[in-house]
Parts: sequence; C-alpha cells; structure tokens
Amino acid sequence: MLLSKLNFIITFKLLSSLAIQNFMTTTESISLNEAIIPLIKDVLSNNSSLNEKLFGICEILQDNVEHFDWVGFYLVDPSNELQLELGPFVGEPTEHTTIPFGKGICGQVAVSHETFVSQDVTKEDNYISCSHYVQSEIVVPIMKNDQFVAQIDIDSNKKNSISEEKKQLLEKICTLLSNEF
Repeated sequence: MLLSKLNFIITFKLLSSLAIQNFMTTTESISLNEAIIPLIKDVLSNNSSLNEKLFGICEILQDNVEHFDWVGFYLVDPSNELQLELGPFVGEPTEHTTIPFGKGICGQVAVSHETFVSQDVTKEDNYISCSHYVQSEIVVPIMKNDQFVAQIDIDSNKKNSISEEKKQLLEKICTLLSNEF
C-alpha cells in the first residue's frame, strides 16, 4: 500500500513537471492558473488522504512556480482551536510546528481571514523568522462555510517575488481546498 502511494506521488510529480514544462514551452501566454489549476484538480480528485493531497499540492507549487522556496500548510490544531499546527510542507524543516493565533504573519491571517503578502519580511513587525534566507512571504486562508480551517504559507528567498498572478493562483487553490475540510 505504501509502495503504491509512493509510486503514485513520484509518477504524479514527474508528470506534473513535464506538463508544466510542455505548457510553458508551447504557449508563451499561458497563465499560472491555466497551467497549475488542472494539476491541483487532479490531486484533489484522487482518493488519497487530506495530508497526501496537501503534500502533492506543495510539491506541484514548489516544483513549478518560480521563487516558491518553502510551501506548506498550517491547520487549526484539533486540540487547541486558537493555535495552528504545521501540516504537510516541502522545503527546509522549520522549528515552528505550532503558532498561536495572532502571532506572526500566519497567526495574523488566522485571525483576519485575509490574504497577507509581504514583499520584504524585514519590514514586518510581527514576522517570525523560519530561515534567514526568506525575503518574501504570502499566507492565504482556507475557509469552510465562513470558518477558518487552515492556510497555505509560501516563503520566497527573493524580495518582491509574490506577483498578483501568484496571489490569485493561491487564492483559487484555497477555494478549491475548502471542500476537502
């Protein structure tokens, strides 16, 4: 069972990378939404667990979106509804496995329920540093029936790397994900 899931993940990762490369080389004007959303929908349509789906999304985004150096999900902690718990992620490990609501950018989004973009994290008073390489960050809430359930957190090692197109892509993904919770 584990081997078949591992084969699925490896095969899916390879096929998604090839699909994106093919899109980008054959069509110059294709948007991120057009390239990535079908891959996300494929992940969401399989019978995997929520964590496997979230991990698959992390891999697609990190492998195919420029400057997405750390991609992860924080979910509402089932044992403490005012705390975030680190879920699936790709990138360097982080010591921030739990974050209280209101603390840092992730905690701020858990309270505000609004997307937050920082093009330069050194300018943020409430930024919690996970790595000295991180320069930009975006956090997008995932809402289910007007209830905050999770968020996607993206770190970039380049300042000013979070475009409006990337923001719209992540918000679309979070809307699609709301049905999974």
